Amino acid sequence: MASSSMSTSSWTAREDKQFEMALAKFDKDTPDRWQKIARAVGGKSTEEVKRHYELLLRDVNDIESGRYPQPRYRNTN
Repeated sequence: MASSSMSTSSWTAREDKQFEMALAKFDKDTPDRWQKIARAVGGKSTEEVKRHYELLLRDVNDIESGRYPQPRYRNTN
């Protein structure tokens, strides 16, 4: 079981970008997908990248379900 520090580790913008690129490169049918993504990100364990993916899916589902309202942008005209 992952420690709480692993599941709550912070991610830099660069790590997030590397994570996104690795997700695109290693699809769900890739053998050892999570290990390859962890290696591509660097400095993160397999469990950390799995947890990051789970949180990403939760956020996407919340957005798509309408849980978060559309932002109201000011009209600059």
